Amino acid sequence: MKAIRRFTVRPVLPDPLRSIGDLARNLRWSWHAETRDLFRSVDPERWAASGGDPVRLLGSVPPARLAELAGDGPFLRRLAAVAGDLHDYTTGDRWYQTQPEELPAAIAYFSPEFGITAALPQYSGGLGILAGDHLKAASDLGVPLIGVGLLYRHGYFRQTLSRDGWQQEHYPVLDPNELPVVQLEEPDGTPAQVALALPGGKRLHARIWLAQVGRVPLLLLDSDVEENDLGERGVTDRLYGGGSEHRLLQEMLLGIGGVRAVRAYCRLTGHPEPEVFHTNEGHAGFLGLERIAELCAEGLDFDSALESVRAGTVFTTHTPVPAGIDRFDRELVARHFGPDAELPRIDVDRILRLGMESYPGGEPNLFNMAVMGLRLAQRANGVSLLHGNVSREMFSGLWPGFDADEVPITSVTNGVHAPTWVAPEVFRLGARQIGDRRAEDALTVGGSDRWDAVADIPDQDIFELRRVLREQLVTEVRERLRASWRQRGAHTAELGWIDGVLDPDVLTIGFARRVPSYKRLTLMLRDRDRLMDLLLHPERPVQIVVAGKAHPADDGGKRLVQELVRFADDPRVRHRIVFLPDYGMAMAQKLYPGCDIWLNNPLRPLEACGTSGMKAALNGCLNLSVLDGWWDEWFQPDFGWSIPTADGAGTDPDHRDDIEAAALYDLLEQRVTPRFYERGQSGLPDRWIEMVRHTLSLLGPKVLAGRMVREYVERLYAPAALSHRSMGPDTARDLAEWKGRVRAAWPGVTVDHVETSASDALAELGTTLGLRVRVALGDLGPDDVDVQVVSGRVDEEDRIGDATVVPLKPVGSPDQDGRWVYEGPLSLDRTGPFGYTVRILPAHRLLASSAELGLVAGPSEELVAAAGLLMR
Repeated sequence: MKAIRRFTVRPVLPDPLRSIGDLARNLRWSWHAETRDLFRSVDPERWAASGGDPVRLLGSVPPARLAELAGDGPFLRRLAAVAGDLHDYTTGDRWYQTQPEELPAAIAYFSPEFGITAALPQYSGGLGILAGDHLKAASDLGVPLIGVGLLYRHGYFRQTLSRDGWQQEHYPVLDPNELPVVQLEEPDGTPAQVALALPGGKRLHARIWLAQVGRVPLLLLDSDVEENDLGERGVTDRLYGGGSEHRLLQEMLLGIGGVRAVRAYCRLTGHPEPEVFHTNEGHAGFLGLERIAELCAEGLDFDSALESVRAGTVFTTHTPVPAGIDRFDRELVARHFGPDAELPRIDVDRILRLGMESYPGGEPNLFNMAVMGLRLAQRANGVSLLHGNVSREMFSGLWPGFDADEVPITSVTNGVHAPTWVAPEVFRLGARQIGDRRAEDALTVGGSDRWDAVADIPDQDIFELRRVLREQLVTEVRERLRASWRQRGAHTAELGWIDGVLDPDVLTIGFARRVPSYKRLTLMLRDRDRLMDLLLHPERPVQIVVAGKAHPADDGGKRLVQELVRFADDPRVRHRIVFLPDYGMAMAQKLYPGCDIWLNNPLRPLEACGTSGMKAALNGCLNLSVLDGWWDEWFQPDFGWSIPTADGAGTDPDHRDDIEAAALYDLLEQRVTPRFYERGQSGLPDRWIEMVRHTLSLLGPKVLAGRMVREYVERLYAPAALSHRSMGPDTARDLAEWKGRVRAAWPGVTVDHVETSASDALAELGTTLGLRVRVALGDLGPDDVDVQVVSGRVDEEDRIGDATVVPLKPVGSPDQDGRWVYEGPLSLDRTGPFGYTVRILPAHRLLASSAELGLVAGPSEELVAAAGLLMR
């Protein structure tokens, strides 16, 4: 019989066990081994059955067992120690509290997904895992972050396979009462809520759930409430589901509703109000509009409010391709704002202008969430050095007249939260060298360039560690593979072969990620005979573990999954290559440590960062990857191998795949497998172990989320907080007025004449020339602009590379035509073809970048030809 109504019945904990409930509700257990060990000791079998979820565990433990534990002295002493440790962790000073006082009192961090733990499945892939690691690292460092997201009742889909290997999606219903979250409540005990106005007089209500991530509160908005109609209740049904309007409503709720949720949380708890708002990708970009509306309600005009909001906003872009950005039809956005919908006091045209692609190459009828994010943020970044370069190129249309390297988008290379991803065996080996506390600090706070203690670990210990981890992965793979085949309709009697799948002494390669086409899941299948030879080599075999989900709407990605699965089903190789469905955090935590090689072969430069290889590296796994994302930045032959690429502009895609697949096979045959299987005088793979040692000691400190969050604090959050504090209402009005005046006057700003003291186009290295420039500033004055000489070596098309910028100084007063003369030195500091130009930029003490307004004036083509601006 089927129940007509469902309840969640929570256990009543005996008084001596009250603190175990607090431990279950703080997600620090997901990365704190002592807390997990405590829960495991409550009931090992039920702990395993719960998937390592303390809330589910406590809901299944019989009252008799709880009563027994309440009288168990050793258990209560362990409980008191773990609870005391959590209290010290959440209240004591950490790295952030030892820094200068100008750091922000609080930072709000918005993301559409958060991967904290498999027990809270609110993530789909790298963006969410990165967001979860950001929160955890901020907690470890004591950074006063408030996370903001949505609570999806179906999360992301669960993946199974049909008998013929086709991906199938399942959406289990998540009951928040069975998740490690609590409802935020008003003082009278009623649920705290936010609401958005919708067209036609309707409203979208959402309650606020709180997940405590160590020291960091994570607010999750849930639209499945009784006050909503059926359509509105489904707004937070699925992550990245539904059509355009569904996605727009999700992003309005995340951004606008998220700011309102932050205000409610601070009001109810006394938490400091955020000084900085960080938008993790464009999905939450509407948060800037809500903050503008708040300031307009306090009396500021739109332009002044915009300046105030921009000062304290940080925007991070994660996509290297325009297709990865949410874009909405102009009319759809317009319908959801204005007098009959949300933010009624703000002119809809002003809202639309923030997101419209009104630049060369843009589509003028589309509202672009990343473009809005960049226009609403004074500081922006990509997520690796290469991705910063790609982002500056991709968004350069927003700053016309500037070279891509001057576009104000910096980069902070992603990191991963080591306590989450490092296998306990790896941690214990390090702790044996330097002690638990120092090992924990090294993995969380970071700060050192190298982990020298790794050098003292004997080769035999590293070799045995790697085999233990590989053996654990073999056991995990066999269990998951058996479960997958049963879901595909196989009978137990058919599955005896699974007991021989993988070998703990064979070189193991891992490949696991989302399955968009650019990540090239099936590149390894390009030459199947050659791959079979690698898998079945009599002396140097390899084995491969593959996992990944295609988006439910991506049939092309599903075909790639099916192609890989069908190859892995072949009886000739199925003991050497496996596809594991339902890739998620629980699988990943076994997969990364157990692999010897982490494979990554995207189309360069389409991988923004690719943090899975970082997690593998922290466990002593070597990377075999295309030079893309973080690997392009930090690759050394000590850490693994780079797959050569054929990414020239005219390369046929099929031919490119053939070339790069052949390079991958060559590396595996000629360099990787020989290195793994060769033995030195000690009988161990000495050279392989040395690469593992270098990966741990030199790459490990770089890939930490602690390093990443410290960079965000020092390079982005602290400057944004200072800008926010300096942008009071009067200052914001002055800056907005100044920008309006500069934009209006800019057509009259010109470079009219340039001359140097050089008599011809030949000069000697080290010569300093005098430069004299006459400029027209229109209605502006020298205090409003910088006049600069830009010089450097030039290419065949006279483009200046590796430029040096030197300011010029105004001389005297304007002439009778209102023109100003500027003078300054031009140093010829490089041999060969050398060029210079002169430009005028807006200048104001509150600008974060001279390119901020996207305005620049330079010499006309006629003036360039007349001035001879090229030295040889």
